[in-house]
Amino acid sequence: MNEPAAGRTALQRALDQGTARRRPTVLDAFAVARRRFAAGRRIEMQGLADELGVNRVTLYRWVGSREQLITEVLWSATQKSFAAYRATVAAGPRAAAALTMFVRDVNNHAGMQKLLRDEPGFALNLLTSMSGEYQHCYLGLVRDLIAEDRAAELVSHEVPLDDLAYTAVRITEAYIHTRVITGEEPDAARAEAVLRALLR
Repeated sequence: MNEPAAGRTALQRALDQGTARRRPTVLDAFAVARRRFAAGRRIEMQGLADELGVNRVTLYRWVGSREQLITEVLWSATQKSFAAYRATVAAGPRAAAALTMFVRDVNNHAGMQKLLRDEPGFALNLLTSMSGEYQHCYLGLVRDLIAEDRAAELVSHEVPLDDLAYTAVRITEAYIHTRVITGEEPDAARAEAVLRALLR
């Protein structure tokens, strides 16, 4: 439509802007990294910069290191997963059920399996190190989940909450990283039996 600029609607102006190439932003970098991870593709800084049409210096300035970027991608996916588990498990004890679903989903996730297969040492350090940001956030999430069940009198008070959360986290990790640790195939059903015994 050849309307004068002053007479154009907000929708028309937005559509015009949408067809023009806009500059990528840090949120675009995060979105592309998340898509790559979900598709089981390696997150490489040069490839990401090329896809965005920016240089590596700009990308590093936006997201920090590769480790920091992957941590944010993993934590974002974890938060999204647990939000879905909360909606799925509407009543009754949630912690054991949610953690079992998490183990199962991680073991079936293409991006996570590629990361664990191709970079096992990097993945274990990033996900399980107590000095790492992901571990700190994940431990807090699990603690809150167990605290909710405990407040509803659905989980025993025999073990201190912090110890219970730490143990539950380590159980999920043991059944996610089984292949790296023992060479066995991961098995969410085994994790479920242990988690339900712990979080009864």
